[in-house]
Amino acid sequence: MLSFANDYATGAHDKILQKLIETNRESLPGYGGDRYCESAREKIRAACQCSQAKIYFLSGGTQTNQVVIDALLADYEGVIAAKTGHISVHEAGAIEATGHKVLELPHREGKLAAEEIADYLAGFYGDVNHEHMVFPGMVYITHPTEYGTLYTKQELQDISQVCARYHIPLYLDGARLGYGLAVEGTDVTLPDLAAYCDAFYIGGTKVGALCGEAVVFPRKEPRHFMTLVKQHGALLAKGRLLGIQFDALFTDDLYLENGRNAIRMANMLRQAFANKGYSFYVETPANQIFIVLENGQMKRLGRQVLFDYWEKYDQDHTVVRFATSWDTDRWEVEELIALLG
Repeated sequence: MLSFANDYATGAHDKILQKLIETNRESLPGYGGDRYCESAREKIRAACQCSQAKIYFLSGGTQTNQVVIDALLADYEGVIAAKTGHISVHEAGAIEATGHKVLELPHREGKLAAEEIADYLAGFYGDVNHEHMVFPGMVYITHPTEYGTLYTKQELQDISQVCARYHIPLYLDGARLGYGLAVEGTDVTLPDLAAYCDAFYIGGTKVGALCGEAVVFPRKEPRHFMTLVKQHGALLAKGRLLGIQFDALFTDDLYLENGRNAIRMANMLRQAFANKGYSFYVETPANQIFIVLENGQMKRLGRQVLFDYWEKYDQDHTVVRFATSWDTDRWEVEELIALLG
């Protein structure tokens, strides 16, 4: 079976595995207090051009979203997110389990718009009964979005300005950030995220690591954040396992090169879909491609290819997702293209 179901199906990049083997017998401090974690932090600070940033390594994406959001919100606050956002749909109510409501807004191909956030906030505070309601305490976005689309630098700046006007933090989920940064023509960089976001994370799990995410607080971190990480079960005693991986990812541009491979393979597949007359559900520049398939065609192709069901399109058609990754080989794409007919 050819595998295009997701971007975390394989293990880890060889350079990461080699580094884990080389350091395996070293006796090191726990919970992220080792020299590899500190080296990774320094490399990430340099990449973000943010020398004062506080950086923490957490076990996975859902845990990271839950901990960061819970840490940034007061008990009576909720988090604004797109209706299609990961915390809204695919995290099993992890945010609500901490007592915080996800305040869903309409999306535009997965993205939130600054003007709609501003309208929501103005409407909330303009309601004379707002003290009886869940306060909007922060904004959550993803880059790339769940639909594989990207924010522009201007869009991030506009959302950041709305958040600053209402004194609420902007948090960016970067589970697939390496793929977004690698898209040719994007004007969003790590220093931009450090400038416009109050918190964001650099995804490792989906971009070449065995596991782990790096949370970045460019200016101010929540009080006792590490304690909260432990309370939520997202802190590894062997924190070195995460630090070593991110140290490798941020050595010799490996993180971005992993992203570039996925984008090259996605562009090759995207062009083939277009040449063969397939219908795109949404135009995407990153590593996720959404195609509308006739149901019979979907079943036939599914006998030889793993892809992801996305949503029903109509009675006879379904939207499916094909995802490339840091580990996708050209021969895999060529074999899939041959099966498309």
